[in-house]
Amino acid sequence: MRNAVAVIVLLLCAGALPAQEKGFVTVRGQTFIGADGAPLLLKGVNLGNWLVPEGYMFKFKSTSSPRLIAQAFTELLGPDGAREFWKTYRSRYITRGDIRQIRSLGFNSIRVPFNFRVLTPEDRPGVWLEDGFALLDSVVGWSKDEGILVVLDMHCAPGGQTGDNIDDGYGYPWLFESVEAQRRTAEVWRKIAARYAHEPAVLGYDLLNEPIPQYFDTTDLNPRLERVYRQVTAAIREVDTVHAVILGGARWDTNFDVFGPPFDKRAVYTFHRYWTDTLKAGLLQYIDFRAKHNVPLWMGESGENTDAWVGSFRRLLEAENIGWCFWPWKKMDAKSCPVTFPKPEGWKEIVKYAEGPRLSFEDLRKNAVNRRHAREILWQFLDNCSIDHCTVNDGYVRALGLEMPRE
Repeated sequence: MRNAVAVIVLLLCAGALPAQEKGFVTVRGQTFIGADGAPLLLKGVNLGNWLVPEGYMFKFKSTSSPRLIAQAFTELLGPDGAREFWKTYRSRYITRGDIRQIRSLGFNSIRVPFNFRVLTPEDRPGVWLEDGFALLDSVVGWSKDEGILVVLDMHCAPGGQTGDNIDDGYGYPWLFESVEAQRRTAEVWRKIAARYAHEPAVLGYDLLNEPIPQYFDTTDLNPRLERVYRQVTAAIREVDTVHAVILGGARWDTNFDVFGPPFDKRAVYTFHRYWTDTLKAGLLQYIDFRAKHNVPLWMGESGENTDAWVGSFRRLLEAENIGWCFWPWKKMDAKSCPVTFPKPEGWKEIVKYAEGPRLSFEDLRKNAVNRRHAREILWQFLDNCSIDHCTVNDGYVRALGLEMPRE
């Protein structure tokens, strides 16, 4: 009996039990295979600015990262008001209605960027925030109901993987120099994988968003990237042998030279492309990597461009059988996204404050916005961002090859 149990455990660890894959998306060679057994081309959209607020989506420039935005809003609203704001924000910015609209426009997948701090306090290892996991549970549940696949994306890792605003870090990719940050990254992913190991609505885990940009000593840092991926994948495989692990290259997910041969049979390789030409030559390093290693490719981020550019790039990807996920789902007062919502009256006052001098307490007093007025403006933002107040950017949706729903 003991020997039989040992064989089953070994088979599970090797991912060799077909029954475990039933109902899940999997990979076969260079292709995603849907739960129905047919090849699957992913057509997705990123839920940007929800669990990782970005300054430019609030029309800010220097106040760019989640913690800098949070600091400005705390100054405007006070600690209690800011907590109330962000709790309401997370409950309204993405809802079941958003996922239903995503499905109605013809998308079949979403990517959910998250900050690890949503799930565990930065200064309290081993403490888990159930409210944060409940947010992921909600979006996974809504997506399952609508037939949408979910990729979970660690946009902000312990220590920071980019050293820029998008990882909510401290100006350097400390993750790659800190054994503790690497251990904690693996621990967070293991916790997530244990929670969703048996959830077929989850397609896979995008381990690190856009690591190691060109600002730093890439000769030293780049060789460390795949080692971290291996460590995190090993932690995931302790509890989940089915879901894909999604690996992005260095330099904003563009450089595949950092990769050796695939080390996991469910590895998917992702690249991001912004503001480039839309010729096949720009994709050759990825296409060649796919052919050499017989692995799937996925374009995890692109967009922030004209409808004409988006349409041209999308057609190129589909011609090369590369699934895609454009960025982002919604933005305030913008055309370069599927849906948009109106800017609140008086928003320029919020921008002026956030972008003004705030280095001293004298600055804070001198440049203060009337607190009651600031609250009114920010709560109007919360009303406006609701899907009920969003409008569809027809041209952008059609550029993605999707159909506008009929009335």
